[in-house]
Amino acid sequence: MSFFLSHNRPVTGPKLHRHPYEETFIVEDGEVLFTVGESTIEARAGDIVVVPAGAPHKFVSRAATHRQVSIHSVARMETQWPE
Repeated sequence: MSFFLSHNRPVTGPKLHRHPYEETFIVEDGEVLFTVGESTIEARAGDIVVVPAGAPHKFVSRAATHRQVSIHSVARMETQWPE
């Protein structure tokens, strides 16, 4: 397993990408807009977003403070960047 703690400024986040395994996000503080495939998900503190393996996804912080945990089900992160 790999865990990442992210602190993002408003209107920041990674570009569209995908992983060959499932990724789980736990939003601890703030608001964030996720794009998962063709879906858009508005998440707030306490929400959990699960991205299926292979699904293109990205997120953008929408609050002055944004903190989340990203959980990868593998020991070494593997990312593909289609953009």
